[in-house]
Amino acid sequence: MNDIIGHTDRAPQPAGPYSQSRRRGSVVACAGQAGIRADGSVVEGFIPQFRQTLENLRETLAASGADLTDVIQVRVFLTDPAQFAEMNEVYAEYFTDPLPVRTTVTVTLPTPLLVEADLLAVVGD
Repeated sequence: MNDIIGHTDRAPQPAGPYSQSRRRGSVVACAGQAGIRADGSVVEGFIPQFRQTLENLRETLAASGADLTDVIQVRVFLTDPAQFAEMNEVYAEYFTDPLPVRTTVTVTLPTPLLVEADLLAVVGD
């Protein structure tokens, strides 16, 4: 079974030895993305950062031949649990029924990042 290593210049480049996305068969995994533009600059504010995070994931998915409707699992990493409600509002702009399963946890991220997310998708179901 061949792998497709997804790469796009429309999302930030990996900060280490990993792929932006990888597809094996019908399964696509996208590496964690944050509120960083493709040029490396950080977006200010929680809601704009989370929107940029999801846009980056959309672009990395596309690089492996998938889109947000193929997503089955999302993991969201928040630096402040008080932003949970705001996260849900933005999340609902990107995902509709049938909704992916989701895990949301509080973590420490490098300043000034406020949120990160990664995901799994299945294509051609």
